[in-house]
Amino acid sequence: MLDWDNDDDEFDASDFDGNESANEQAMREIKQEDERIRSLPLMKTAGQIFKLVEALIETLPDDDMSANYKRILIEDAIVLAPKIAAAEGADIYTFRMENAVIIKVAARNLLNQTSAMKMLGLSEPQYLDLLRSEIEDFRVLFVAWVKGFDRSKDIPDNWGLFND
Repeated sequence: MLDWDNDDDEFDASDFDGNESANEQAMREIKQEDERIRSLPLMKTAGQIFKLVEALIETLPDDDMSANYKRILIEDAIVLAPKIAAAEGADIYTFRMENAVIIKVAARNLLNQTSAMKMLGLSEPQYLDLLRSEIEDFRVLFVAWVKGFDRSKDIPDNWGLFND
């Protein structure tokens, strides 16, 4: 029995389930999965896009129009990596496709914003071209990634978008 007033009591995982090695194994598996996701070329490219967007917005002037572009760019760039991780974390086709659509929309929005910014002369064209090139690399990786989704691993969602 635990003495609640005794500060010398220390807890570890075995106090709760009696199986410390199972907990250690679970933690090891979680870390391995995290590393697998982080090492995906698509994830790495999403990180590069985010870094480029961060650098790009630092070059924009401090005016209302640029403030809107800064907000839109960062919002779209910040979506990519978490949605890749979410899609990778579930092995259900519909869930993966839902995340893929969100990723695609965010990446396309980034392209649209760079086109508008170029037209308006809000940034140096070479900066925008660099971001557009990284997004194109991302698109190529994205297409291959989505092709790897397994349609047989799905559950009906009754929305009729990705399953029959």
